[in-house]
Amino acid sequence: MWLGMNALVRRGVARAGIPCIWRGKCFSSGKEPAESHQVTPMLRHLMYKIKSTGPITVAEYMKEVLTNPAKGYYVHHDMLGEKGDFITSPEISQIFGELLGVWFVSEWISSGKSTAFQLVELGPGRGTLTRDILRVFSQLGSVLKTCDISVHLVEVSPKLSEIQALTLTEETLPLERDTDSLVYMKGVSKSGIPVSWYRDLKDVPKGYSFYLAHEFFDVLPVHKFQKTPQGWREVLVDIDPRVSDKLRFVLAPCATPAEAFIQHDERRDHVEVCPDAGVIIQELAQRIALTGGAALIADYGHDGTKTDTFRGFCGHRLHDVLIAPGTADLTADVDFSFLRRMAQGKVASLGPVEQRTFLKNMGIDVRLKILLDKADEASVKQQLLRGYDMLMNPQKMGERFNFFALLPHQRLHGASQERNARQSKTPTSSVAGFDELVWQ
Repeated sequence: MWLGMNALVRRGVARAGIPCIWRGKCFSSGKEPAESHQVTPMLRHLMYKIKSTGPITVAEYMKEVLTNPAKGYYVHHDMLGEKGDFITSPEISQIFGELLGVWFVSEWISSGKSTAFQLVELGPGRGTLTRDILRVFSQLGSVLKTCDISVHLVEVSPKLSEIQALTLTEETLPLERDTDSLVYMKGVSKSGIPVSWYRDLKDVPKGYSFYLAHEFFDVLPVHKFQKTPQGWREVLVDIDPRVSDKLRFVLAPCATPAEAFIQHDERRDHVEVCPDAGVIIQELAQRIALTGGAALIADYGHDGTKTDTFRGFCGHRLHDVLIAPGTADLTADVDFSFLRRMAQGKVASLGPVEQRTFLKNMGIDVRLKILLDKADEASVKQQLLRGYDMLMNPQKMGERFNFFALLPHQRLHGASQERNARQSKTPTSSVAGFDELVWQ
């Protein structure tokens, strides 16, 4: 697991990404790799599409490359771990998931100890994070004994859903499968909690829920815009007429519909907007405002300050986003200011706060000491320390990843419905992670 992790961890290190170099009306995604341009099935598909309909948006490019049912990167790859293209925090240390489990229990207690709640994870990866959270729920069984808990996973990849099932469910109980149903798979966790799989958040039953999105929003398709003397112009993907079987970036000759998402007072000269993220945040905000619960979002990103962050990763290394599409992960930093704005004041928002601050507030130092005291082997202690360093070191993941939460206004004492999300970032009621963890 540790091979190559110091060089790059899940797209978080080398945050500067691949710089864009403008050349007239088109720009390159930066230094191109030494290998020849591989003509992948996805590249053929995209070139046929562009020849038929013209240049496509970066958002459409990302959507095709990552989630195309026939050739999509996420649909047919197990991209996580040492042998994949990136590694995530839950794969680095069990402590990460355990502290998130504590966060949900803390919020459940603070919001009144409901008789039931749904744990909903968007993009669950290999299921490692949910597994670690459920282990905490089991360890705190005496606290949660009166609560009926169910797990709901939103996953578009058939391959990953099978891996999640192996991670989470009791092997002696067969899975229920129905590809035509909104709930396309069902199982039971090793601790007896029902687990259900969906392709879309909208298919998850409404009800008191805790939502989790860890490194989920960063892979949603973004539209890219460049400010020009003629106004904002969208960046498109086109075929390079100078090189066979190669794509390039170009600028749209006139305004495009997605320009509506750009703020009128935007000061940056290059912006990325993610309408899909806005739709999901609005759905989460509506659900939380109606039925209670909370959403915890953990990702790398910025608060409306960065410009070009679109980049690719393959084999734990930076990869030109336009080379060999379908063989590499594509990602863009999350704009938390956009998420806050899309909540439209229906709920309060907290953050973003740096990962090292959030985890320290959650008691990571105490948990590390307990695990170190229990560890008998030197190799286990070394692994725990390396994982801690990867999560907390400012030069690794400590400052590169951020936590952001959505909560009902009534959860924060004194927060009126009219207070906007930025005002409610400093609540009078303590919220674990954003303040020091306090059991009530």
